[in-house]
Amino acid sequence: MWRLSAAMSHVQRWDERACVAMNRALRVDGMPAVLRAVSWLGNGIFWYSLMLAMLLHDRAEAIRPIVHMMLVGVVCTVFYKVLKHGTVRPRPYQALQSVARGAGVLDAFSFPSGHTLHAVAFSMVVVAHYPLLAVPLAAFSLLTAASRIMLGLHYPSDVLAGAAIGALVAGLSFGV
Repeated sequence: MWRLSAAMSHVQRWDERACVAMNRALRVDGMPAVLRAVSWLGNGIFWYSLMLAMLLHDRAEAIRPIVHMMLVGVVCTVFYKVLKHGTVRPRPYQALQSVARGAGVLDAFSFPSGHTLHAVAFSMVVVAHYPLLAVPLAAFSLLTAASRIMLGLHYPSDVLAGAAIGALVAGLSFGV
């Protein structure tokens, strides 16, 4: 048990150091606005816009991928809400004096990153139907994840957990 506790302490220290280091991006001119914009798009606006673009471009053929995204989104939201309220982990800007808050929050807790969870899940679903979107969606998902840490809203472990859960939910949705 001691080894597990020591390992968790080590991970927590790494998590905090990485968060503090990445949060320094807020000091770069123009960077806070860019990070807030990416985070705002990740609130859902990007994904809803993508669904609309798919519908306008492919009409009836886009219905299946859009419904797939919606179902995955519902499952992800359930997981996200249960975990958020079960872990009640404070956000980095609340717990670490050296971390500045760079944007508003949608809820009170840090673990897991819902933005990252949904970005990974939606990207996997869309790429399965539209493989040519793999590179831009991967880039947007990575930017979303990084923005959440840089804005002081999540620890790296929150983002990694969100990505893993999103990938798991999306991956399992293909077997259904």
